[in-house]
Amino acid sequence: MPETNAPPGGGDDADERTGDSTSDAGDRAAAGGRRIGLLALTALVVLAADVVTKVLVVAKLSDRPPVKVLGGLAYLTETRNTGAAFSFAEGATVLFTLIAVAVIVVILRTARRLRSVPWAICLGLILGGASGNLTDRLARSPGPLRGAVVDWISVLDPNGGVWPIFNLADSGIVCGGVLAILLATLGHEVDGRRIRAAEPGADRSGSRGRAGSR
Repeated sequence: MPETNAPPGGGDDADERTGDSTSDAGDRAAAGGRRIGLLALTALVVLAADVVTKVLVVAKLSDRPPVKVLGGLAYLTETRNTGAAFSFAEGATVLFTLIAVAVIVVILRTARRLRSVPWAICLGLILGGASGNLTDRLARSPGPLRGAVVDWISVLDPNGGVWPIFNLADSGIVCGGVLAILLATLGHEVDGRRIRAAEPGADRSGSRGRAGSR
């Protein structure tokens, strides 16, 4: 009987490639799940720390003079802020509530592409901070969307004369923002890729090589 040759690229080789592709997709999905878990954990830690400290501040520091700590490096004092982080643009409470909601939605949508540990921490810090201040705006007086945020950390001056009074949520937002700028500058992508800048002189050296070969 005549021999039958297997078609090129078929049979076991095709099955092996399919298996490798499936395995790679599974590995990427598992890595993405771990990064999303890290983002959620970071956000929950920031949110919990912010909520707990604000509850303690309201209970212990309301109607009390500022408490000096660390030899005057910082003061603990309870204030209410209707603006953004560090008392910026006070009076625009509803606007900043809507901005916080938008930030949270964008982060949750971005999480689907997340494959980077540094970006998971960065987005977790921002998400936790935005959620902490949003909780105040929704739950505190004078009412939903208009609630004043509790600030309580003052640096070097008891009344915020050196630096605006802030809270742990503000710190999370600022630290996450700085980390995001650093990661973007270094070429780190949310999906785990690294964009490398072209080495100086690479094009010139290539041109010289091509010119010399003529």
